[in-house]
Amino acid sequence: MTRRTRFGAPAALFMLMGLAWPPAHAATQPVQALQGTRIYTAPDTAPINGGVVLVREGKIVSVGPRDKQGEEAPALAPACNGGIIVAGFQNSHVHLLGPAFANAAKRPAAELEAGLTQLLTRYGFTTAFDIASDRDNTLALRARVDKGDVKGPRLLTAGLPLFPHKGLPLYVAHLDAAFLAKLPQPDTAASGVDTVRQNLDAGADATKLFLVTPQGKGQVKRMPADIAAAAAAETHRRGKLVFAHPTDLDGVRAALQAQVDILAHPPLGTPAPWPQALMDQLRAEGVSMVPTLKLLRYELAKEQVPAPVAERIVQESVQEFGKFAAAGGKVLFGTDVDYMTDTDPTEEYQLMAQAGMSPMQILASLTTTPAARWNEQQRRGRIAPGMDADFVVLEADPGKDVKHFAAVKCAVRGGQVIYSRSETIR
Repeated sequence: MTRRTRFGAPAALFMLMGLAWPPAHAATQPVQALQGTRIYTAPDTAPINGGVVLVREGKIVSVGPRDKQGEEAPALAPACNGGIIVAGFQNSHVHLLGPAFANAAKRPAAELEAGLTQLLTRYGFTTAFDIASDRDNTLALRARVDKGDVKGPRLLTAGLPLFPHKGLPLYVAHLDAAFLAKLPQPDTAASGVDTVRQNLDAGADATKLFLVTPQGKGQVKRMPADIAAAAAAETHRRGKLVFAHPTDLDGVRAALQAQVDILAHPPLGTPAPWPQALMDQLRAEGVSMVPTLKLLRYELAKEQVPAPVAERIVQESVQEFGKFAAAGGKVLFGTDVDYMTDTDPTEEYQLMAQAGMSPMQILASLTTTPAARWNEQQRRGRIAPGMDADFVVLEADPGKDVKHFAAVKCAVRGGQVIYSRSETIR
């Protein structure tokens, strides 16, 4: 049979005209293999022991037990073979505020990569959501990552957050004065909407509302309900999600009234019990929660609260958060790093386990739950054919001990290694 072109002309005509037949797209890049001692394809699926993932051009081709094709295909990265493979992790609460990312548009790539490694990629985060930073600098960093100039995770950002009028919280006072001067503090619903529009037009992916901000000496500032509601409505009109920092139970109620999508924290430190009706309403309305349990211990230590008192407060919040999760509340993993200087997420995993979450529920908070929250479940969150080739290779099985979620051997984004422990050690 004569091979014909899309317009009916036979391929021989191309040859007569001295034109080469274009090669098939599938032949442009070979399939590569990533071998694992165990593969968790999804939190709700039985793992594959002795498996292989085949990848081509940033997408997963297949996953299953080792076979001849898997043995013969070239390795995606030999140093990454032999571990526990899971889907790429999303950290849904980070900041890109530190000096490691200053002047991102012109900073040497190696310095920016070192900052991203320290904060994110060495812990397996292939996606990170920054929920308050210097927007334009973060967008410059993202642009360099996206074009391949800087090796790093996929970066999403809420850009510049909104605060109550004349209500910056005392815990940001140490930040650079020029940055603090940029932070929006709208005094009317109209100015709140304008701020949201400017932020999203510039390239932000969400809106962050600081609904309640501590001012010191037991005083707080609260964002008026009409401003919060108008900002959230404009964000939703643009097809984006809204984060809120609630601080206390009234802040949680304000978040519900404004129709916020994600609580950046629970009401950490609030004495138990948290009102059951309020927690039920959060679940009923589909509001996600980022636990950030380690943050509470970190803050209490900064405030020099006596250790026994601090631990009682921490355990109360762990228990109350656990009730929310056990009842089916949506949980997104997040650490608040680059506000919190301790970047290791091991303690967060352990506290989530203390709250009653199983290893697979924690894995869901890192993978399938954020993918569903951002309507990306057809591309991310699982290891399956056609999905983006985002993986974490772990040194040991988190199903046996949740601390192993932080024992990262390699992180792979779009089929490219963005972190390898062996290279870092060298």
